[in-house]
Amino acid sequence: MSIIEHYKAARELTLQDGTMFELGKQRIDGQELLAFVNAPSSLRDMWLLATSHGDADYLVYNDERLSYRQAAVQVAGFAHWLVEQGIEPGDRVAIAMRNYPEWMLAHWAINAVGAVVVGLNAWWVGEEMAYALKDSQPKLLIADDRRLLTFAGIAADFPHMRVIAVREDSPAVTATQWGDCVAGGAAMPEVTIDPDSEALVFYTSGTTGRPKGAQLTHRSCVANIMNVAAMGRIYASTQAKIKGAELSEAVASPAPLALIATPLFHVTANNCILQAGSVAGGKFVLMYKWDPIEAMRLIQAEQLTTLSAVPMMSRELLMHPNREDYDLSTLTAMGGGGAAMQPDLVSKVAAETKRAKPTQGYGMTEVSGIITYIAGDLFLARPESAGPLVPTLEGCARDKEGRSLPAGEIGEICVRGSPVIKGYLNRPEATAETIVDGWLKTGDLGYFDEDGFIYLVDRAKDMILRGGENIYGAEVENGIFDHPAVLECIAFAVPDERLGEEVGAAIHLKEGAMLDAAGMREHLAAKMAAFKIPRYMWFLAEPLPRNANGKFLKRELKDILDPANAD
Repeated sequence: MSIIEHYKAARELTLQDGTMFELGKQRIDGQELLAFVNAPSSLRDMWLLATSHGDADYLVYNDERLSYRQAAVQVAGFAHWLVEQGIEPGDRVAIAMRNYPEWMLAHWAINAVGAVVVGLNAWWVGEEMAYALKDSQPKLLIADDRRLLTFAGIAADFPHMRVIAVREDSPAVTATQWGDCVAGGAAMPEVTIDPDSEALVFYTSGTTGRPKGAQLTHRSCVANIMNVAAMGRIYASTQAKIKGAELSEAVASPAPLALIATPLFHVTANNCILQAGSVAGGKFVLMYKWDPIEAMRLIQAEQLTTLSAVPMMSRELLMHPNREDYDLSTLTAMGGGGAAMQPDLVSKVAAETKRAKPTQGYGMTEVSGIITYIAGDLFLARPESAGPLVPTLEGCARDKEGRSLPAGEIGEICVRGSPVIKGYLNRPEATAETIVDGWLKTGDLGYFDEDGFIYLVDRAKDMILRGGENIYGAEVENGIFDHPAVLECIAFAVPDERLGEEVGAAIHLKEGAMLDAAGMREHLAAKMAAFKIPRYMWFLAEPLPRNANGKFLKRELKDILDPANAD
């Protein structure tokens, strides 16, 4: 059997009728959509399942270590406190902090009483925080030291906002201490939760205009948790079949021992790793901010198996000059989500490590997590693919007129199913533009192959149109990344009077590497047509700017780079 046949057999086995991952249709917002028949109804139910892991390590931060049992005590105590304060199902509670254990403890407690978590970007300045607070209207704000200082600058605009201080004994505003909120030790309050009610409001990146608050429901989050679990089991079974095992039932994937290097106010870390991994009994080591040396130290000290990061973080570890000083042999998975994994990095993971296999989840806030997932030997066999759809999503590529395209033809990727969000908070027009008849328009250009695997080529709005020729930035970036001197790069359109747009690329080299524009053009000449090779190149001494989730800030960089100064 071929590797794709092994995968298909494992998928059929995992999703067969009578199993926990049995599929069916449910009526959601007037649409008959794919869903798991046996799914729990809420994130409260998911947390109660997670508490069964008892004394196993759960959250690790610096020298602090919480077991599932200890976390459950704090979650129940905070949930009880919330009810005492009059927080009811549907009320919103904002969280503004870095990756502290309190983030997840508050998250579970808020959802357990039917209230809604509003995740605020920890990098926001006062004006941005004020916008989100006015937009979401939370009844409580939970914030750490630096976010309390940010809020202090706008507190006059929110005179009735109640505040909870985390890891700050002398807050800049009147606040209740977190420790006082969880000290009660009461049992978890009994609450009935509508599966289609809001669970989280996460603000999208907002690289153009104001960010939009995506309304994730309990049903959509539970669907994502089970999609993550199902895909993990499918790939574990695929790997076992590759090794010749005759399987009578699906193989369970091991609980993750994961380094959390991306922010908890995004679905990559929160929904796909922490929510899903908590139910599986995983251990999660939280980083305050990304630092490759600290990441390697933690992987060695905690014997971690999974790096939850954007691809650039995996690249930095693999290429780091001090990598051999640390034992990273426990890693079995490297990759993550938040951005596409370049094909050269897929092979580098396997080549540069002892046991790790590449993994990638392509997703977005609007599906509460992942759209596709690919891992292991299948990813090595198809390094340019984002993988197959998760079980509870249907998908197609559509042209500009909205017509579904056959396999191999490039169009906008559209999906529908139970993980799709309810809509955008206070933005009915944006909701109507993005979700049409139940189909979510992702804004990503790509195609499906005959086996249903997605291949992404670019963001629709980032495509470069040069003299009538479409150029996909991802293709240019992949060619640049294939040069051994390159550490970071992005490709983008540069206005041109004659051709409309030309190709530009910002490049950051590895420490000590030497490369100029002529050398890069020579390298690319063997990989792509001449019209795709960047006319403008900027070799930057500093790393490329990124947002909180590790994605490169392409538009911001375009605005400050002058074509007159390009090579």
